[in-house]
Formats: sequence, C-alpha cells, structure tokens
Amino acid sequence: MNLTIAVIAKECSPGKVKTRLTPPLTPEQAAALAQTSLSQTLETVRSLPAARRLLVFDGTPHHADAAGFEVFPQGAGGLDERLAAICSLTAGPLLILGMDTPQLRREQLAPLLADWETPAPAPRRAWFGPASDGGFWALGLHTPDGGLLRGVDMSTPHTGAQQWGRLAGAGLHVGVLPVLRDVDYFPDAVAAAQECNGTPFAREVDLLSMGLPAEWTRTVPSDAAPTPWAART
Repeated sequence: MNLTIAVIAKECSPGKVKTRLTPPLTPEQAAALAQTSLSQTLETVRSLPAARRLLVFDGTPHHADAAGFEVFPQGAGGLDERLAAICSLTAGPLLILGMDTPQLRREQLAPLLADWETPAPAPRRAWFGPASDGGFWALGLHTPDGGLLRGVDMSTPHTGAQQWGRLAGAGLHVGVLPVLRDVDYFPDAVAAAQECNGTPFAREVDLLSMGLPAEWTRTVPSDAAPTPWAART
C-alpha cells in the first residue's frame, strides 16, 4: 500500500511529559507510563501495511522505538505548524497519529486501510479520528496539504470541530474513525487500559493503580465538545 504513517511524539522525560498524570503519579512514573504508551503505539504501527513509517520526534528516541521508522525532528512553531510540516515529508496518502492512544488497534483503522489499499472510483480524500475530549487522535490525508492544519487551535475542547470544519470546508469527502480517549489524566489511563487488556500499558496501569484511592481509578466520562462529525458517520 502506498501509505505513509507518521507518529508525532516527544521524549518521555520526567516533568516534561504527561504532567497531568501527577498526581497521583510521580513525574518519574508518569514519564515511564508515557514511554510504555509510545512504545505500544509504535508496535501497533509496525503491524500496519505501509510503504513508509515516520517517527517525528522531539528529542532522541530509544533505539527500539526507532526500529522500522524513519526518524525526523519535529518542526518549529506550535502544534499546528509541526503537524503541517509532516505533510511535506511525503506526496502520497498520509496518516498522522499521536502517542496518546495506546489502546489503538489495527481494526480501528480498518475503514481507512480498506478505502485506500485498492483503487476505487471515489476514495475518501481524508479520514478523521475524533478524541473524546474534543480533539483528534488521527488525521489521514489522501493528498497531504499542510494548509489544512495551519491555524487550527490545538489542544482545546474545540480543536476537533475546528479541524473537521477545515476539512469539510475544503470540499473533502471525510471518513470518520472510532472515537478514542487520549491519556491525559490517570482515570483516562485506567479507561484506556481497559480497552487494551493484557498489553504492557494495561499491566503497568494495573500496577500503578494498586493502593490508590478509588477517586483515581474510577473512570469517568470525558467532557467532550460537541461532535459535528457524529451525524455524518
């Protein structure tokens, strides 16, 4: 398949990554869990059919994480600029993924893979993976165009709606992937672990949960922003 999959990620250093996991975790525990999440995501991406796999990284990746990936440094600027810069790394179909969804499974990407793996009269020109907090965890562009990302306000409850509007406003036929939950707070990690039971991430969350008060291990619904894509699936 002529598909490039890019994972945007950063070095998992204590105090610099997943700081909202503290409390209840220490900065060191939060960084270790972020590393497990990243490694698990990259392992899933290795199992996907792709012509190229890119790791767009802030920092220095572990050797095991970089295996099977072309490693590029993240560009300058805000997250919208850094995501837009990834579009210049390939001319063919591109899927951009984040490091925050360790519960990602191949079957969740099956609609995109089926749509793009064989010539079709009218393949969807974009795919969108909404996150339950109002953002997005995946963005697929059949023809990469950084202009579709520049200027989108990232990391807000309305990011997904704004990005969706940018795609729809460009006249793209957009497919919708399942809603996933980013691992921002520890209850998010518990919820994600329940969706990938038996994985390294789930086992680490189980160990970290031992002895914690119920308030930290009880999963709660995310306060998601309105989802304009819901009526279009």
